[in-house]
Amino acid sequence: MAEPSTKAIPLLKDELDIVIPTIRNLDFLEMWRPFFEPYHLIIVQDGDPSKTIKVPEGFDYELYNRNDINRVLGPKSSCISFKDSACRCFGFLVSKKKYIFTIDDDCFVAKDPSGKYINALEQHIKNVLTPSTPFFFNTLYDPYREGADFVRGYPFSLRGGAPTAVSHGLWLNIPDYDAPTQLVKPLERNTRYVDAVLTIPKGTLFPMCGMNLAFNRELIGPAMYFGLMGDGQPIGRYDDMWAGWCTKVICDHLGLGVKTGLPYIWHSKASNPFVNLKKEYKGIFWQEELIPFFRSAVLPKECTTVQECYTELSKQVKAKLGQLDPYFNKLADAMLTWIEAWEELNPPAGQTIGPAK
Repeated sequence: MAEPSTKAIPLLKDELDIVIPTIRNLDFLEMWRPFFEPYHLIIVQDGDPSKTIKVPEGFDYELYNRNDINRVLGPKSSCISFKDSACRCFGFLVSKKKYIFTIDDDCFVAKDPSGKYINALEQHIKNVLTPSTPFFFNTLYDPYREGADFVRGYPFSLRGGAPTAVSHGLWLNIPDYDAPTQLVKPLERNTRYVDAVLTIPKGTLFPMCGMNLAFNRELIGPAMYFGLMGDGQPIGRYDDMWAGWCTKVICDHLGLGVKTGLPYIWHSKASNPFVNLKKEYKGIFWQEELIPFFRSAVLPKECTTVQECYTELSKQVKAKLGQLDPYFNKLADAMLTWIEAWEELNPPAGQTIGPAK
């Protein structure tokens, strides 16, 4: 049976990068300073590379703009979205840490029902350092949490769990709604704090939100590609969901776990629903085809690495979704380019990185 944890959660200071996509000065970091200052930040500046982004003093960070992306990746930079928060995945690509936490610049520290500020990063670390239970649902939620355990009837052979690849956090205040729901419920706010973490069962998809997300880069990093969105593309605001669908299919195939629930952050700014509708319009129709595609996707048993799984998934995207719209042929090609870039910047141990071609 799971024993209550008595050890302090390690900071992972030297094993975790915080990735932030932005178009503005990062004043929001002041509120996060007590939690983020010990960590290394990778900031990916979206849009005009000539604009100066100011970062508060005291933070250890790298700042990349579009010129840097082009310099590092050369022709492969075409796989990184422009004028869209999907550019954050460049930070995943250049990081050399085991874990990634990514957050949007309109997200602030939330309070729990007792009024205490929530250390979101600490909770994500708890999530990724404890196993998941994708193969059998535990009705008491996360059995590895202090004060919980496996309930009666849970098979002892499955109590070891599976490695956790993804920790998906939630948000108070502004909900993560699509444009039609925003238009119908413009004043709705999420005030409900649910003190729980659960594993998303094997075979079940979910809409991943990238504004409060952590993952084990060594376990699932190559699948965390946020697609082609934004400038020059027919769709936006599906970048994190695309990555989530691909990631979940691959996690299910490789026996990895995905958790959702705690921690909460405070989402401060509602985006314009009319702008969002323009970005989402095609996706709202396409998702009725995309979800059945991912639900039925089967990866060959010969695919034993994330890269192999993702390459196979890109072939299926082209074969089955290319007929839906030419965009998916372009996206499938970008998925392959992403894997090539990943392998170039992240060679196996013992190999050295050559110059960008």
